[in-house]
Amino acid sequence: MAYPIHRPRRLRRSAVLREMVRETTLAPSDFIYPLFVVEGRDIRRPIGSMPGISNLSVEHAVAEAKQAHALGVPAVLLFGIPHHKDAQGSQAYAREGIVQRAIREIKNALPDMLVIADVCLCEYTDHGHCGIIEGGHVANDATLPLLSRMAVTCAQAGADIIAPSDMLDGRVASIRSALDEVKLTEVPILSYAVKYASAFYGPFREAAQSTPQFGDRRTHQMDPGNVREALKETDLDLEEGADMIMVKPALSYLDVIHRVRERVDVPVVAYNVSAEYSMVKAAAQNGWIDGDRLMLEILTSIKRAGSDLIITYHALEAAKLLG
Repeated sequence: MAYPIHRPRRLRRSAVLREMVRETTLAPSDFIYPLFVVEGRDIRRPIGSMPGISNLSVEHAVAEAKQAHALGVPAVLLFGIPHHKDAQGSQAYAREGIVQRAIREIKNALPDMLVIADVCLCEYTDHGHCGIIEGGHVANDATLPLLSRMAVTCAQAGADIIAPSDMLDGRVASIRSALDEVKLTEVPILSYAVKYASAFYGPFREAAQSTPQFGDRRTHQMDPGNVREALKETDLDLEEGADMIMVKPALSYLDVIHRVRERVDVPVVAYNVSAEYSMVKAAAQNGWIDGDRLMLEILTSIKRAGSDLIITYHALEAAKLLG
């Protein structure tokens, strides 16, 4: 056997050397931390299927945001769970709604932290669907004005970024027009452009209390087998005025993240969703894996696939390890 000329192991001999030549690196600034905000005072209600994550009243959400900010995490993504739900999701666009109040309080406490408002009706409707129901189905066009009203009230409350997650056709254009009409032209839109109808959302639906009371969301969320459709959705949302593109979920869709990254020249965000988080936590609690190591490996894989930013429930613990 000829003497090996190329010895890749030379660059793996020490931790310092490996770190110096590492191609993909993680930093706290890569993360966006989701928060579930509920009505009431002094509420920190653990979510059974998401160890370490809780439903939070506004003052506790502010405290969590402060912790994230201190660790170098630049942004939070807010989901609101109101006391009252109705068929129109009216609390989603109420000026004194739970998410609007949370936005104001976090921005008052942390002016430099970016607050992203998730825009969808599913947490606010009594039927759990993402829009108005007509004839047993989500009425796409009738829902768009309500999503736009929610976007405007969230932006007026101080949201730095609007993130529509409903996957209804035309909602980016509708929201962009509504924001521009009230002179909020500088508020960017992070579109959930590529959002699959996934079984990985189960724990989130417990956290957000948004499980559909009938049917499912497969008529508007994407089929997991499709990639070309993801690129079409991406193109359409950019044409309608989206400033950033999201792929959700992340871990089982790394190939989609990569394809979208190659397609566009805007920031790409991936959502490391609830079941991806909970599987790591459950396996770690059972002693089957090294939870911290696997967490960082998963987050690295998401960034390596092409994501510029990662929405993740691991944000605080990952930031502490990377600090």
